[in-house]
Amino acid sequence: MSVVIDPDAGFCFGVVKAIAAAEQQLQATHGLYCLGDIVHNNEEVERLKKMGLDVIDHSQMDSLPGATVLIRAHGEPPSTYEMAERRNIRLIDATCPIVLALQKKIRNGYIEMKAVGGQVAIFGKQGHAEVIALNGQTDNTAIIISSPYDIDGVDAKRPLRLYSQTTKSREDYNLLIANIRQRITEQNADNADFVAFDTICSRVANRARQLEDFARSVDLLIFVSGENSSNGRYLYEYCRKVQPNTLLISSPDQLCVPPLPPTATIGITGATSTPRWLMEEIKRRAENS
Repeated sequence: MSVVIDPDAGFCFGVVKAIAAAEQQLQATHGLYCLGDIVHNNEEVERLKKMGLDVIDHSQMDSLPGATVLIRAHGEPPSTYEMAERRNIRLIDATCPIVLALQKKIRNGYIEMKAVGGQVAIFGKQGHAEVIALNGQTDNTAIIISSPYDIDGVDAKRPLRLYSQTTKSREDYNLLIANIRQRITEQNADNADFVAFDTICSRVANRARQLEDFARSVDLLIFVSGENSSNGRYLYEYCRKVQPNTLLISSPDQLCVPPLPPTATIGITGATSTPRWLMEEIKRRAENS
């Protein structure tokens, strides 16, 4: 039996950038505050906590004047930067460049729509850190759409600018766009000013296609992801469609390899928020099981 790790698995570059910034600060000062979990992976968060990372929320940040606080890759709404300025808090801004560009795009769309009585809609998970930050660019007025069929809040006869959380499924986003266009047709609003922007991260979109080939090449696929990772849940479900013999775990302790023939190949992969070192540890356990 052989155990292989997906060569394309590991952190996306936005997460790499945030963790590198945290490690650099921790090595220099042995202490750092982070606004929310730096990544949606408990094993990686615990590793950084042991180095001195202290995860806080917004209420705690407000009571830490003069502190140094890391903004993770998901980004933050304008209100967080305003709070930091009021409290003389030094920010280490590790917002993913792709997310940062999307924030600016949404802000411009909001200004445009506000001038003509239009709407801004964001396809994303309600309450997700990235979505909260994106909605902040619209003064928290955007319509948050959680599924391709969740379009009751959209007025088909008013101008609309549509954006997606960077880690959503491209297939679901395309279906949402088609459903909105159908709603516009049904309401005889064919001249409606509707623009949908392609804002899904190419790393996430390409990851699904990479995973398909890898999943087909193994007899058992172990998918490693934090329990609260939206990207992980999407990619895991995608893998299961290709390779029904797929297990989802978040830590090495959860590993339970079923009986397999001696010639079988076990594949290990994960979300863009899953660290490579964690997959290496799971590989060692699988080899010894």
